[in-house]
Amino acid sequence: MIDEARHELKRADHLIFVSLKYTRTMDVVESTVKRLIGSIEMAIDALFQWLLKKKKIKEIPSTYKNKIEVARDNFKKDETILELLKFYSFLMRVDRADHQRKSEFRKGVAMIANDEQGDLIDEINIDKLKDYYLKTLDFIDYVEEYLSKKR
Repeated sequence: MIDEARHELKRADHLIFVSLKYTRTMDVVESTVKRLIGSIEMAIDALFQWLLKKKKIKEIPSTYKNKIEVARDNFKKDETILELLKFYSFLMRVDRADHQRKSEFRKGVAMIANDEQGDLIDEINIDKLKDYYLKTLDFIDYVEEYLSKKR
């Protein structure tokens, strides 16, 4: 699972550092957010596989809200995993939000994510997207290290 998460991160890396550099469209920003979410989901699923193996849970939850709830219960003492779950939840909110384009085809391209009430969730530009990528990479590294220690 962690290898699959890393492959998804490679795709996100390419979108940020190659595709976005040349196209500068909001579609690439949206795609990158989806790739980051996919990578985090795979890492969370790896944690659930470990929990199943240790018989701490009976089955892997199907919805993302249930996954977050069960993971919070099982990893409540691990601040990094709790932070990962918050970040995952945040990215899911951004992904499901209404998106507006800003400065498309220019250096300052951004995706503005608003919730159903029209409140701003986040304005994701290239620099912020790179930060999200690095944060996701750190989380994947942490989960891999966590699972290797616990075996």
